[in-house]
Amino acid sequence: MAELSVAQRGKIRRLSRPRELDPDEEGGELNIVPFLDIIVNILIFVLATVVTTFTSTIETNPPAGRSAGVRATVKKSLNLTVIIVNDGFSLKAAGGNVASGCSGQGRGLAVPLKGSQYDFTALNKCAAKLKNANPEFAEETQVSIGANPGVAYGTLIETMDALRTTPDGKAPLFDKVNFKVNK
Repeated sequence: MAELSVAQRGKIRRLSRPRELDPDEEGGELNIVPFLDIIVNILIFVLATVVTTFTSTIETNPPAGRSAGVRATVKKSLNLTVIIVNDGFSLKAAGGNVASGCSGQGRGLAVPLKGSQYDFTALNKCAAKLKNANPEFAEETQVSIGANPGVAYGTLIETMDALRTTPDGKAPLFDKVNFKVNK
Protein backbone atom coordinates (compact mmCIF):
# COMPACT_ATOMS: atom_id res chain seq x y z
CA MET A 1 0.00 0.00 0.00
CA ALA A 2 1.36 3.41 -0.95
CA GLU A 3 1.73 6.21 1.51
CA LEU A 4 -0.43 9.32 1.12
CA SER A 5 1.18 12.60 0.27
CA VAL A 6 0.94 15.66 2.51
CA ALA A 7 -1.57 17.30 0.18
CA GLN A 8 -3.78 14.21 0.15
CA ARG A 9 -3.76 13.96 3.94
CA GLY A 10 -4.69 17.66 4.27
CA LYS A 11 -7.59 17.23 1.86
CA ILE A 12 -8.89 14.19 3.81
CA ARG A 13 -8.69 16.17 7.08
CA ARG A 14 -10.59 19.09 5.57
CA LEU A 15 -13.36 16.87 4.15
CA SER A 16 -13.76 14.79 7.33
CA ARG A 17 -14.01 17.84 9.62
CA PRO A 18 -17.63 18.55 10.67
CA ARG A 19 -19.02 21.46 8.80
CA GLU A 20 -21.16 24.10 10.51
CA LEU A 21 -24.54 24.68 8.91
CA ASP A 22 -25.59 28.04 7.63
CA PRO A 23 -28.55 29.58 9.51
CA ASP A 24 -30.86 28.87 6.56
CA GLU A 25 -29.82 25.18 6.52
CA GLU A 26 -30.46 24.51 10.25
CA GLY A 27 -33.49 22.52 11.45
CA GLY A 28 -33.38 19.83 8.86
CA GLU A 29 -34.60 17.28 11.47
CA LEU A 30 -37.15 17.69 14.24
CA ASN A 31 -36.45 16.17 17.63
CA ILE A 32 -39.91 14.90 18.66
CA VAL A 33 -38.81 12.77 21.64
CA PRO A 34 -39.56 15.48 24.28
CA PHE A 35 -42.93 16.12 22.64
CA LEU A 36 -43.79 12.40 22.77
CA ASP A 37 -42.76 12.25 26.46
CA ILE A 38 -45.23 15.02 27.28
CA ILE A 39 -48.04 13.37 25.30
CA VAL A 40 -47.51 9.98 27.00
CA ASN A 41 -47.55 11.62 30.46
CA ILE A 42 -50.80 13.46 29.66
CA LEU A 43 -52.36 10.27 28.31
CA ILE A 44 -51.47 8.33 31.47
CA PHE A 45 -52.93 11.11 33.64
CA VAL A 46 -56.18 11.19 31.63
CA LEU A 47 -56.57 7.40 31.81
CA ALA A 48 -55.95 7.39 35.56
CA THR A 49 -58.55 10.10 36.23
CA VAL A 50 -61.22 8.65 33.93
CA VAL A 51 -61.33 5.47 36.01
CA THR A 52 -62.18 7.39 39.17
CA THR A 53 -64.94 9.54 37.66
CA PHE A 54 -67.39 6.72 36.99
CA THR A 55 -69.19 6.28 40.32
CA SER A 56 -72.75 5.36 41.15
CA THR A 57 -75.17 7.94 42.44
CA ILE A 58 -78.41 7.72 44.36
CA GLU A 59 -80.95 10.39 43.60
CA THR A 60 -82.56 11.93 46.67
CA ASN A 61 -84.81 14.89 47.26
CA PRO A 62 -84.69 17.36 50.15
CA PRO A 63 -87.63 17.24 52.58
CA ALA A 64 -90.66 19.14 51.36
CA GLY A 65 -90.96 22.46 53.13
CA ARG A 66 -94.12 23.73 54.70
CA SER A 67 -95.69 26.71 52.96
CA ALA A 68 -95.76 30.02 54.81
CA GLY A 69 -99.41 30.71 53.96
CA VAL A 70 -102.47 29.72 55.96
CA ARG A 71 -103.85 26.31 55.14
CA ALA A 72 -107.54 25.59 55.10
CA THR A 73 -107.03 22.01 56.22
CA VAL A 74 -104.17 20.71 58.30
CA LYS A 75 -103.23 17.24 57.16
CA LYS A 76 -101.72 14.79 59.59
CA SER A 77 -98.40 13.36 58.41
CA LEU A 78 -96.43 10.30 59.46
CA ASN A 79 -92.94 11.87 59.18
CA LEU A 80 -91.27 8.45 59.36
CA THR A 81 -87.61 8.36 60.35
CA VAL A 82 -85.55 5.17 60.36
CA ILE A 83 -82.30 5.15 62.31
CA ILE A 84 -79.94 2.26 61.65
CA VAL A 85 -78.12 1.33 64.86
CA ASN A 86 -75.81 -1.55 65.71
CA ASP A 87 -78.68 -3.58 67.26
CA GLY A 88 -81.35 -3.06 64.56
CA PHE A 89 -83.69 -0.31 63.39
CA SER A 90 -85.17 2.44 65.52
CA LEU A 91 -88.28 4.01 63.97
CA LYS A 92 -89.70 7.37 64.86
CA ALA A 93 -93.04 8.65 63.60
CA ALA A 94 -95.22 11.69 64.23
CA GLY A 95 -96.50 10.11 67.46
CA GLY A 96 -93.01 9.43 68.82
CA ASN A 97 -90.77 6.39 69.13
CA VAL A 98 -92.17 3.12 67.69
CA ALA A 99 -92.05 0.29 70.25
CA SER A 100 -90.34 -3.04 69.84
CA GLY A 101 -92.08 -5.33 67.36
CA CYS A 102 -93.74 -2.31 65.72
CA SER A 103 -96.57 -2.53 68.26
CA GLY A 104 -97.42 1.11 68.92
CA GLN A 105 -95.52 3.78 70.79
CA GLY A 106 -92.88 3.00 73.36
CA ARG A 107 -89.25 2.37 74.13
CA GLY A 108 -86.82 0.03 72.42
CA LEU A 109 -85.94 -0.88 68.88
CA ALA A 110 -88.87 -1.29 66.53
CA VAL A 111 -87.01 -3.94 64.50
CA PRO A 112 -84.15 -5.65 66.37
CA LEU A 113 -81.48 -7.79 64.70
CA LYS A 114 -82.53 -11.27 63.63
CA GLY A 115 -79.62 -13.36 64.83
CA SER A 116 -76.69 -11.21 63.77
CA GLN A 117 -78.32 -9.82 60.61
CA TYR A 118 -80.55 -6.82 59.98
CA ASP A 119 -84.18 -7.89 59.40
CA PHE A 120 -85.18 -5.97 56.27
CA THR A 121 -88.40 -7.96 55.80
CA ALA A 122 -89.64 -6.98 59.27
CA LEU A 123 -88.63 -3.36 58.57
CA ASN A 124 -90.67 -3.41 55.36
CA LYS A 125 -93.73 -4.85 57.13
CA CYS A 126 -93.42 -2.37 60.00
CA ALA A 127 -93.18 0.63 57.62
CA ALA A 128 -96.22 -0.62 55.68
CA LYS A 129 -98.15 -1.10 58.95
CA LEU A 130 -97.34 2.45 60.05
CA LYS A 131 -98.32 3.93 56.68
CA ASN A 132 -101.62 2.04 56.65
CA ALA A 133 -102.44 3.01 60.25
CA ASN A 134 -104.18 6.20 59.14
CA PRO A 135 -105.78 7.05 55.76
CA GLU A 136 -104.12 10.48 55.89
CA PHE A 137 -100.70 8.78 55.61
CA ALA A 138 -101.60 7.05 52.32
CA GLU A 139 -100.17 9.78 50.07
CA GLU A 140 -96.95 10.22 52.05
CA THR A 141 -93.90 9.05 50.09
CA GLN A 142 -90.97 10.54 52.05
CA VAL A 143 -88.86 8.77 54.65
CA SER A 144 -85.74 10.00 56.45
CA ILE A 145 -82.89 7.58 57.11
CA GLY A 146 -80.04 8.05 59.54
CA ALA A 147 -77.25 5.68 60.54
CA ASN A 148 -74.69 5.21 63.26
CA PRO A 149 -71.09 5.85 62.12
CA GLY A 150 -70.14 2.15 61.97
CA VAL A 151 -73.01 1.05 59.72
CA ALA A 152 -71.94 -0.40 56.36
CA TYR A 153 -72.91 1.35 53.13
CA GLY A 154 -74.58 -1.85 51.86
CA THR A 155 -76.86 -1.88 54.90
CA LEU A 156 -77.95 1.68 54.14
CA ILE A 157 -78.77 0.75 50.53
CA GLU A 158 -80.69 -2.38 51.58
CA THR A 159 -82.65 -0.27 54.09
CA MET A 160 -83.62 2.14 51.30
CA ASP A 161 -84.67 -0.78 49.11
CA ALA A 162 -86.76 -2.30 51.92
CA LEU A 163 -88.65 0.98 52.35
CA ARG A 164 -89.38 1.63 48.67
CA THR A 165 -92.21 -0.86 47.99
CA THR A 166 -94.94 -2.62 49.95
CA PRO A 167 -94.30 -6.18 51.21
CA ASP A 168 -96.09 -7.63 48.17
CA GLY A 169 -93.92 -5.43 45.90
CA LYS A 170 -96.88 -4.08 43.93
CA ALA A 171 -97.15 -0.51 45.21
CA PRO A 172 -94.67 2.17 46.25
CA LEU A 173 -94.22 2.64 49.97
CA PHE A 174 -91.65 5.38 50.64
CA ASP A 175 -89.85 6.02 47.36
CA LYS A 176 -88.41 9.44 48.28
CA VAL A 177 -85.51 9.02 50.69
CA ASN A 178 -83.91 11.80 52.72
CA PHE A 179 -80.75 11.35 54.73
CA LYS A 180 -80.38 12.49 58.33
CA VAL A 181 -76.99 13.50 59.65
CA ASN A 182 -76.07 12.61 63.23
CA LYS A 183 -74.89 15.62 65.19
